[in-house]
Amino acid sequence: MEFITVQGLKKEYTVYEKKSLFRRNKRTIEALKGVDFTVKKGEFLGYIGPNGAGKSTTIKILTGIMNPSDGIVKVGDYIPYKDRKKYVQNIGVVFGQKTQMWWDLPVKDTYELLKGIYKVDDKKYKRQLEYLVDKLFLEDILNHPVRQLSLGQRMRAELGACMIHDPEILFLDEPTIGLDVVSKHKVVDFLQEINNKGKTIFLTTHDMKDIEKLCNEMLVLNHGNIVYKGKVDQLKTITDLPIKVIAQMNINGEDNNLNRILSKHHGKYDKIKNQLVLNVKTKQDTSEIAKNLFNNFTVEDFKVEEPSIEEIIKLIYTS
Repeated sequence: MEFITVQGLKKEYTVYEKKSLFRRNKRTIEALKGVDFTVKKGEFLGYIGPNGAGKSTTIKILTGIMNPSDGIVKVGDYIPYKDRKKYVQNIGVVFGQKTQMWWDLPVKDTYELLKGIYKVDDKKYKRQLEYLVDKLFLEDILNHPVRQLSLGQRMRAELGACMIHDPEILFLDEPTIGLDVVSKHKVVDFLQEINNKGKTIFLTTHDMKDIEKLCNEMLVLNHGNIVYKGKVDQLKTITDLPIKVIAQMNINGEDNNLNRILSKHHGKYDKIKNQLVLNVKTKQDTSEIAKNLFNNFTVEDFKVEEPSIEEIIKLIYTS
């Protein structure tokens, strides 16, 4: 079931560049150039791209903060920028660089205010607050003013704030930015749990480890266009980056079998380190190489390194 539908989404900005004291030029910037994608209910989508690609612009349009220049955007039964008052009752939003909490108020007071804004009844609020305090480890900071919280504490409190009204979908823009290892682990575990319970989550981040661990689908945005949509693990099939086979082995003198392997797979053998490195195209190639090496040489160590998501994304960004 399609929960988010985006068709032909465009967003243009007009900027003015000063040429002289009395003259300036007007220029149009295309942040989004006709983006199309869908997100299913219960999906955990990773949305990535370099700075300036249009990720935050997309989030602002999807959350109703900004109107598109052209295109269709529908989330559930709502058009975000047209049905904003009703629509926001069903969404939760976290912007890693900004806060939705009252700076001088204790965390719990902010939650009470949000309870009133979203018209959450007392019974549901109590149940939801107990759940959030337990899962996000908020007990020790509920009565602390937001300005006194560390970044990790504040981000956990921000996640709690966006979940007070138990929304259907979360839009998270860099929610783990700057977090220490412990805080990040807590946040990631929480997001995994609520997604497993059926929450739809739209995540933008520069952290590829978060994408690999959390997301089942992935969108890559570059220069205002979607350049990939699909499974995270299938991203590795869209580039020509090789799989590396690395073997630790002792070889004395010249060996014709080894030379054939090196020639076929554009490899090299370091005689000082006793290390063989080969570049192969498929996993089937790695199996054949392993069989050949173990049958004909004394192999002390053997490992296969697939291209990392970081390498693939970097290649996409620079293409």
